[in-house]
Amino acid sequence: MKILLVCSPGGHLTQLHRLRPWWEGHQRTWVTFQQLDAESLLKGEDVRWAHHPTTRNIPNLLRNLGLAARMLLRDRPDVIVSTGAGVALPFFVLGRLLGCRTVYVEVYDRVDSATLTGRLCGPFTDLFLLQWQEQQTLYPRGVVLGPLL
Repeated sequence: MKILLVCSPGGHLTQLHRLRPWWEGHQRTWVTFQQLDAESLLKGEDVRWAHHPTTRNIPNLLRNLGLAARMLLRDRPDVIVSTGAGVALPFFVLGRLLGCRTVYVEVYDRVDSATLTGRLCGPFTDLFLLQWQEQQTLYPRGVVLGPLL
């Protein structure tokens, strides 16, 4: 299986990296921002560096949309997995249009309000995973995975 793992560095990357027992046996490519923690954690992995910042930055949204188009058309992943944040949206939208399966994992530390990325990616997500039962009130179609500790 070909997996595309898309996330911001920091906690989002740490959360996605904790799924290692699931993704380590598959062909995979990572998309994140070129920052020290990402370079360190993903050393030896196939990584594509996205453009940041993404929050309210239309030029970088368009750059990341171009990156997503090039990668998805060339690599044709079977599934796109993300824990957020903003970099995920262009990959989920185009991935859905191209027939890729999409899996979104809502972040660990938001139990009382929905994240912006969760709300934006939700309509383009095949499987929406939650880390807390309480998050199900925010995302009724979400499936509780449990904490990625």
